[in-house]
Amino acid sequence: MKYPSPIKRRQSRQIMVGDVPIGGDAPIAVQSMTNTDTCDVDATVAQVRALQEAGADLVRVSVPTMEAAEAFGRIRSQVDLPLIADIHFDHKIALRVAQLGVDCLRINPGNIGRDDKVREVVSCARDRGIPIRIGVNAGSLGKELQRKYGEPTPEALVESAMRHIDILDKLDFQDFKLSLKASDVFMTVAAYRLIADQIEQPLHLGITEAGGLRSGTVKSSVGLGMLLMDGIGDTLRVSLAADPVEEIKVGFDILKSLRLRSRGINFIACPSCSRQNFDVVSTMNDLEERLEDLRTPLDVAVIGCIVNGPGEAREADIGLTGGTPNNLVYVGGKPDHKITNAELLDHLESLIREKAARHQAILDGEPEAQPITIMQG
Repeated sequence: MKYPSPIKRRQSRQIMVGDVPIGGDAPIAVQSMTNTDTCDVDATVAQVRALQEAGADLVRVSVPTMEAAEAFGRIRSQVDLPLIADIHFDHKIALRVAQLGVDCLRINPGNIGRDDKVREVVSCARDRGIPIRIGVNAGSLGKELQRKYGEPTPEALVESAMRHIDILDKLDFQDFKLSLKASDVFMTVAAYRLIADQIEQPLHLGITEAGGLRSGTVKSSVGLGMLLMDGIGDTLRVSLAADPVEEIKVGFDILKSLRLRSRGINFIACPSCSRQNFDVVSTMNDLEERLEDLRTPLDVAVIGCIVNGPGEAREADIGLTGGTPNNLVYVGGKPDHKITNAELLDHLESLIREKAARHQAILDGEPEAQPITIMQG
């Protein structure tokens, strides 16, 4: 029996971004952002589709110009994933993408300019049922706050956020979510903890400009993990200087590790040592690549020897324990059959896919599938 998750999520007001619920009791959404030139419609559409295939719930697209806004409209017509338009300063761009079917506006009300411009954008969002995301970033605090605090601090981030929120409050607009991002883990965590009890709206998590694939993954996992353990967070982005698809993979892995979302194969694998009876590292690399397309949640244990292998295999849907002369396969927590190293990869892939198909059929309420066919080794 798995150890129960101790996480009790913060209760937040639920908003809708397209057909994706954010906040309340909805699953924590995972999103990324395109890094193509938005005016290159074909390239941006291809990237949105790749992100969708990887599991993205939402995708943000930068819209810096009116030309990009028109391109956004063509992108919107070719994809069915909810799209967030990232807009700064020019309220006319916000109004245009609203006409073209945007699902959320990432726009800071205080940066739009005159009150009448802000009122026009908010009125348009209200009429069309479009939520707003307020995005505060330590690297772009207003000059007044920079003078007041001297440098970015959690308190400065929160004050910046509250100034934007006050504008929406005065216009009686409550369908928004908020992010408070810094590249420093402790500053980000402190800022989110400060704001969490002050507003009821959903919080979008991220460690901004976290770094490359490895360092950014580590930094994001630490920072987001601390907040998620506190129950804070309704949607997240792992910001990596890497292929945006990697952001989605890492985001789901973070949620999976905390049992906040289950999607795809959860591998339990040993780091390998001299006791291993098969090449664990290459086996895991090949299995992850082969099974990347699976979305059904399954636990698969791949352990190279008989010391820890049986214990881990008994807790998994499918387990492999190294043995001599043959390796032992567990199915449903019980020893089932043996296989040789030569047939290991193909057999495991087939077994996992069949198990996933049966499990998915059960989740979909279909009639019980036929028993798994075992290849004896």
